[in-house]
Amino acid sequence: MHPLATRPPSMEAEKPKEDDGSGSDEKPALPKLLLGAIGVVFGDIATSPLYSMQQAFSKGGIAPRHDNILGLLSLVFWALVLVVSIKYVVFVMRADNHGEGGMMALTALARNAVRKNSRACWWVVMLGLAGAALFFGDSVITPAISVLSAVEGLKLASPAFGQWVLPIGATIIVLLFALQKRGSSLVGSLFGPVMTLWLLSVAALGVYSLLRHPEVVAAANPRWAVEYMAHNGFKGFASLGAVVLVMTGGEALYADIGHFGSFPIRLSWFGLALPALLLNYAGQGAELLQDSSGAQHPFFSLVPHVLLYPMIVLATAATVIASQAVISGTFSMVRQGIQLGYLPRSRVEHTSGDMEGQIYLPTVNFLLFVAVMIAVLGFRSSDKLAGAYGIAVSGTMLLTTLLLLVVARMRWQWGWARLLAFGIVYVFIDASFFGANTLKLANGGWFPITLAIVMMVVMTVWRRGRHLMERQLHAEGEKLEDFIDHQQDDPPLQAPGTAVFLTGDGQWVPQALRHNVEHNHVLHERNVVLTVDGLDQPRTRGDERSELEELAHGFWRVTLRFGFAESIDVPARLRQLKLDPTLEADKVVWFIGHDEVKADDDKSYHMARWRARLFAYMARNATPATTYYGIPPRRLIEIGARIDL
Repeated sequence: MHPLATRPPSMEAEKPKEDDGSGSDEKPALPKLLLGAIGVVFGDIATSPLYSMQQAFSKGGIAPRHDNILGLLSLVFWALVLVVSIKYVVFVMRADNHGEGGMMALTALARNAVRKNSRACWWVVMLGLAGAALFFGDSVITPAISVLSAVEGLKLASPAFGQWVLPIGATIIVLLFALQKRGSSLVGSLFGPVMTLWLLSVAALGVYSLLRHPEVVAAANPRWAVEYMAHNGFKGFASLGAVVLVMTGGEALYADIGHFGSFPIRLSWFGLALPALLLNYAGQGAELLQDSSGAQHPFFSLVPHVLLYPMIVLATAATVIASQAVISGTFSMVRQGIQLGYLPRSRVEHTSGDMEGQIYLPTVNFLLFVAVMIAVLGFRSSDKLAGAYGIAVSGTMLLTTLLLLVVARMRWQWGWARLLAFGIVYVFIDASFFGANTLKLANGGWFPITLAIVMMVVMTVWRRGRHLMERQLHAEGEKLEDFIDHQQDDPPLQAPGTAVFLTGDGQWVPQALRHNVEHNHVLHERNVVLTVDGLDQPRTRGDERSELEELAHGFWRVTLRFGFAESIDVPARLRQLKLDPTLEADKVVWFIGHDEVKADDDKSYHMARWRARLFAYMARNATPATTYYGIPPRRLIEIGARIDL
C-alpha cells in the first residue's frame, strides 16, 4: 500500500464541541482516577528531587551558602507555582482537543484556529513538530537520568557500590524495555500506590528536615529570588538550567488529560504532588543550611542512614514508573503522528482489552531502547545527563506557550491586552530557562537537540514526500466519475462479489482500480472506493465517523474517519455501514496500491536528493496495510507501479 492510502487530516473535520475527556460513556470513579493520575501523570516530576538540587550546586556551580540556598529555593518555589501550577494546570489544560492533550493535540487545535491563513498554519505546524521532536529527546533522557539518579544513592551507603551503579542502572533499563510488550497493565495496579508512597515519603523527609531549620520557608518571598539573580550575575542565570529540572514532567499533566480528565489531575496536583514536592525541596535546602557537604546528593542526605536502602529501592521503583509513563507517552505521540500523517506507518499492538490507550509499538520501543542505552553508557552519571535534560524540557515549554497564545487569541478570543500580558510573562520565563540551558550544549545539551533534529527531518520529509506523491498521482490520474462513464463505452468483464479499493483521495481513481481494469480487463459487481481519513481530533462521533455515497453502475464512494487516539480497524468499521451483505470479511476482495518509490541518482526531484532517498527508504519499510488497517491478508491483492518523486 502506498503512503497516501490514508488521507492527511481534514481541516474542516474539527469543530468545537463539549467533551468530558473520558473517551467513553462510563467514567471510572473519582478515587480510581485520582490514584491513576498520581501513578502515571506525576511520575516524572515527582522524581525530579533526586537530581535537580544536586545539579544546581554541582562543581563549578553556585556555592551552597545561606543566601544562595534561599534564593535558589525561591526560584524553585515560583517555578512550580507560576509555570507548572498556573501555566500548565490552570491555562494549558484548558486547551484540550475534544478531551485530549499533548503537543500533537495542541498543534492540531492551533492549526485549525488559523486554517484560513496558510502561512500562519505552516508556522504553527512547524512549532508543533519541533515540540514533538523535543519530546522524543526528553523521552530518551528521562529513563536514563531517573534510573541512574536513584541507583547512585548506593554510593552514599557504601563507596564500594560506586562501580556497580552503571551496570545496575543498565540492567534495570534493559528489563524495563523488555517488559514493554506485556503492557503497562502488568504493573499498572502498583503505579498509584507506589507513587503515593513515594510522594508521602519525600514530603515526610522534607518535614523532618524543616523542623530543624524552619527559616527556609522564607524562600517563598520572591525577594530572595531577585536578590539571588542580582548577586550571582551570569552564574545565577546559568543556574536556571538546574531550576528547570524541577519542572520536568510538567508537560505530562497536559498530555494525560485524555486518560484521566482535567479535574482528577488538578485535584491530585494541588492536593498531594505540589505540597510534597515543595516540602521536599525546602527540606533539602534546610539540610544544606546545616551541612553544605550534602550538596553532592542533597536528596539522599535527607534520609536517615537506617532508611537509606529502603529509600533507594523506593526511589528506583518510582523512577521505573516515571520511565514507563514517558515511554507510554512516546508510543501515544508516535501513533498520533502516524494518523495525522507526519510519520510512516508502524505496527501498533494493543496490550489491554479494557483500555484503548495502552499500546505497544515494537519498532519505536527498539529505537528508544538503543537511544537510552547510548545515553546511559555515554554520559554514565545523572550529573552529566542533567546538562542534556534541561534543554529538551525548556524547549518544549517555550513552544507550548507559543502555541497556547495562538489558541488563546483565535479560539478563546482573548483581548490583546490580556494576551500580551500573559505572553510577555511566560515567553520571558520560558525563554530564560531555554537560554540558560543552551549554555550546556557542549556538556550534553547537543544530545537531545540532535535527536530532535533527526525526528524533525523524518517528520518533514515524510510529510513533503506524501504531498509530492499525491500531486504526481493526481497529475497522472482521472476523476472517478469520468472513469465510471468511460467504462460504459467498452464494458470490461464482470466478476461476482465486492471489491474494495483503498485510496488517499476518493475523488480520483485509485491506482489499483485503474491498473486492474487496464491489465486484467475486469470489474466486480460492486466496487467500493474507500478512503481512510485521519482527523485533527482524538475520537470521531456520530455521523462524522463515516460518509457513504452511491455512484452509478455498482460503485460506492466511502470515507471512514478515525481520530488520532483511536484504533484503526477498517473491515470492522466498514461492516458497520451495512452497505451490502457481501461485505463480510471472507467475501470481500481488497485491492491496494503498492507503489514503489524510487530516488535514482540520474534524476532531479522536487525535494533534495537525500530527502527523496530518505522518503523512499521510509516508504519501503512502512508497516504493511494488512497489519496497520486490520485487513485480512488472504483476501488482499496488491497492484502497484513505480513512482519517481
